[in-house]
Amino acid sequence: MTQPHDTQGGFQITVNPSGRAFQSQGNETILAAAIRSGVGLPYGCKDGACGSCKCKKVSGSVTHADHQSKALSAEEESAGWVLTCCAQPTSDVVLESRQVTDESAYPIKKMPVRVSSLQKKSHDVMVVRLQLPAADTFRYHAGQYIEFILRDGARRAYSMANAPHTQGDAPGVELHIRHLPGGKFTDHVFGAMKEKEILRVEGPFGSFFLREDSDKPIILLASGTGFAPIKALLEHMQFKGIQRPTTLYWGGRRPEDLYMHDWLLEQAAQMPHLRYVPVVSDALPQDAWAGRTGYVHQAVLDDFADLSGYQVYACGAPIVVESARTSYSEQRGLPAEEFFADAFTSEADKHGG
Repeated sequence: MTQPHDTQGGFQITVNPSGRAFQSQGNETILAAAIRSGVGLPYGCKDGACGSCKCKKVSGSVTHADHQSKALSAEEESAGWVLTCCAQPTSDVVLESRQVTDESAYPIKKMPVRVSSLQKKSHDVMVVRLQLPAADTFRYHAGQYIEFILRDGARRAYSMANAPHTQGDAPGVELHIRHLPGGKFTDHVFGAMKEKEILRVEGPFGSFFLREDSDKPIILLASGTGFAPIKALLEHMQFKGIQRPTTLYWGGRRPEDLYMHDWLLEQAAQMPHLRYVPVVSDALPQDAWAGRTGYVHQAVLDDFADLSGYQVYACGAPIVVESARTSYSEQRGLPAEEFFADAFTSEADKHGG
């Protein structure tokens, strides 16, 4: 199919230090062109809210669509930083991004899925299992996400909570969905959704997955349903026999927010290299909570004086992810390129509401 000629299009994007290059088409963003071309640039929300795709522009010019200043400030933009999810090239562009990986680029597919089970894990968390088409192979990395395509074209992104190998004979994915009252999609999940319902999804997306070419010890950091992709990482590590020393910190407001606490205790018993540290920020007397309290990202600071030899994988609320990113690198020496994150942005986050 030929692309309509467009004065905005056809620019070459080069990514250093890998030297990977790809072409933009029409009015697409740099990130959309990279995903279409199978180049694994880092990204999260694809909507200008999380900042995961921010990288340095070495040369060339871009125009940015609307985005949040917390994702890219005016000062950062004038200093040559770009948000690839919102940036359209207006010339050939050279970027600097360390996380380009070929093997991350599994084909992105649209497909129908059937709700196979709904299990309420706490007052506001539902574990939803989706049956995938049996005739099709859906490949993804543990840690990646899919998007529901709603009838009006709106999208909702959720990380897969099961590792790819668990699909086996019954292709399917597990999602952990938190109820946001008034949210069009989650009100449906917690209200009218029934088993056997058919939905449409597209994926896999995201650059959050285990870097298996490293032997560094790992810190996994999750808040709330940010545990979903972390669970997939753990299952994958167990399946592949990856025995790097791993400490998992999972934070919730109340103990019930750690909705798979018992499952994690079982995993820790089976994985001698795994240490599990649950953290509760707002425990009440009736919770009888005897474990760690406070903010989950702070618990890591309390336990580690030096993170210079570690990799950190953080997932959950944007405030938790950004607090961790900043404090671990500035106060504990974590190399910026060893911090991998997936910030869960809700529709309210995306639109500043």
